[in-house]
Amino acid sequence: MIGLEYILSLYNMQHVELAKKLGIKKQNINLWIKKKQNIPKKYLPILEETFGIKKEYFNKEIDEIDKLEIQKEKLKRDLKPVIKKYEQQFMIGEVNDIVEVPIYDKEEINSIERNIEKAKLLKRFKKALDIVDKNPYMDTFKLIVELVEKAQHEIILHKTIEALAHYLEVLPDWVSSGPEQDEFESEIFEVFDDYNY
Repeated sequence: MIGLEYILSLYNMQHVELAKKLGIKKQNINLWIKKKQNIPKKYLPILEETFGIKKEYFNKEIDEIDKLEIQKEKLKRDLKPVIKKYEQQFMIGEVNDIVEVPIYDKEEINSIERNIEKAKLLKRFKKALDIVDKNPYMDTFKLIVELVEKAQHEIILHKTIEALAHYLEVLPDWVSSGPEQDEFESEIFEVFDDYNY
């Protein structure tokens, strides 16, 4: 499904209504949605302004994360949320760094932000599992799922994962959840060193 089709359904807008707004025939909209023609560049700024959605999404084949991003933009437009504060979070990805994440006064926006983050994590986890096809460590992934299902709120799980992330240099040394964590890590690193083959 291309973005335009999803956006029209999200906004409950008929093809004929959009065609009228753009001053074109309904058939053009049908051709765009059926991917028989790309949306001409001259209409993209108009679509962006009409829906408040970035123009990249209209011609694009969208995935679940894109759908959530589009929903978020529609919610922002409908609810006009205000940023109450910023929260610092460590982001792991192409650039590992601390970023300022906005916290809105409307829980719907905060909720969709969390859903987007979860969807991105799931996508990365699935990609990691695809690597495992020829890898003997499938049991590790099974254990991770069990731990997440049964012990995700256990502080010892979080402390150990953070320590392991530091030990394996996934997290830089300067990222720490506090002195208590640093003490825990110095003790557990001794155990890791003893069993690191």
